[in-house]
Amino acid sequence: MADPKNLLGPLLPAPDDLILILLSAIDPYGDTIFNRIQMERFLSEWTSLASRCRTEEEKDLVSKIATLALRCRDEVHLYLKFIGD
Repeated sequence: MADPKNLLGPLLPAPDDLILILLSAIDPYGDTIFNRIQMERFLSEWTSLASRCRTEEEKDLVSKIATLALRCRDEVHLYLKFIGD
């Protein structure tokens, strides 16, 4: 799923965030991959991130990523990958 408007970037926590640890590790310039074992924590943090959404576009993107994360959690051999610039 592409994010050509960089809607996700401003929603993500800073790299030194000690609360949203997994989300703060998403590298905007490199690739970040999450596996099935990480999905429960990811989804918990993602719920917090969803509360930061202000526009319908942001909400839609965050919702679509949550759907992918749920699929990753529930199926084997799937990964959630964020591709940076």
